[in-house]
Amino acid sequence: MSAERREYDELRGEAWTRLLAAARRKLERTGGVLDGDIGLTGPSEAERRTVIGITGRYRPETAKRLAIPLRDLDGYLHDRYGTGLLQTLGRLHGPLRDRPAERADEEEGREQALQSAHSSRLAGQGWFAAWLDRIAADGTLTRLVRRGDAPLLDAAVRVLERLPGDPDRIPGHPAGLLPLPVLAEWAIGDTKALVPGTPLEQLVLRALAQRTGGDVPRERAGRRALWESAGAIADDLASQVLVLNIGAEGDTVVCDWLRDAADFGIPFRLTLHQLATDPVVPAARAIFVCENPAVLRAAAGELQDTGAALVCTEGVPSAACHKLLGDAVRAGARLHWRADFDWAGLRITAGAVARHGARPWRMTAADYTAALSKGESTPLAGPPAASPWDPELARAMNESGSTVMEERLLPALLSDLART
Repeated sequence: MSAERREYDELRGEAWTRLLAAARRKLERTGGVLDGDIGLTGPSEAERRTVIGITGRYRPETAKRLAIPLRDLDGYLHDRYGTGLLQTLGRLHGPLRDRPAERADEEEGREQALQSAHSSRLAGQGWFAAWLDRIAADGTLTRLVRRGDAPLLDAAVRVLERLPGDPDRIPGHPAGLLPLPVLAEWAIGDTKALVPGTPLEQLVLRALAQRTGGDVPRERAGRRALWESAGAIADDLASQVLVLNIGAEGDTVVCDWLRDAADFGIPFRLTLHQLATDPVVPAARAIFVCENPAVLRAAAGELQDTGAALVCTEGVPSAACHKLLGDAVRAGARLHWRADFDWAGLRITAGAVARHGARPWRMTAADYTAALSKGESTPLAGPPAASPWDPELARAMNESGSTVMEERLLPALLSDLART
């Protein structure tokens, strides 16, 4: 055993353990200032005797709490061991933390990170400012600073700045979408920085969710769709679109598959990879778009190959869906689009109107009110959305507070598909 360890044996005993621990906590909170007292509640006999020895003042056995001035403790240790309180604690259990300095450094790190982010060209956009406010308020930024990961915020900003402004028209990339490894390399020089689950991916997805007015999806498909909404693609094989009776013009393998499926009224799935490598121009001049596979399944069962061309988005439209429909519109097709009567459905439809010039299909306030009266409905959830093609629809939904899934309109939808 070293001489120093033998020298401090007394201070490692039961009579000193709580006393020195309280002193360390106090000094770390104050940055090492030897002012004020520390206290022991419910002291043992050994602790009482130690305090008497330190202060030179008698404390009765009935005392429930003992107060010890830090300067008395410092002087006692200096006289007995030649080291004051700060040095003694350092030798016993390592250097003391300077918590005020740590807090100041932490706050400085937060401010520097936010100042850098607010200098972005995106700073004037509401969603960007709201994203920064949220990660500053909920502790995310503090945790990054404490872990030494504050530069991740700057990296996230660089990724957001480099996301495509027009995901339909990005030279050199299939379907106008930027692959995530390419985006990561372009933005921060690391192709793997945006793989699922990384802290950087989480930060960027939170920003994208803020931009779209929703939350970061938990399921993988929803996260892919969120990336695609910003013009980035995680996997061009996983991005798919479900179609029925979509004939195709062209002399390619994929076009042959589509024609064969349409001839027999068989539902068919297309991947973004197929659409990018083997371009498809749908033959139909009118294409109907629904949100739920149940609608397409019913059309396949009842109408088979006699029904109209139908595309199912299966929720938020995928990159493959946008690629197919964008090409169709550029070839002269007209889209008739609908979704569920919920806030997400309104956002999806409004996006289709803005992006593809789609016409809402049975998405009026009258359609909603009629369907609402035909059965029970679940409450609307999430942030409200607008319905610019029929403002009364959003007002009616907000007033009723109820969703209506498009399956409730199935007879009318099938009738429309059969007449076309």
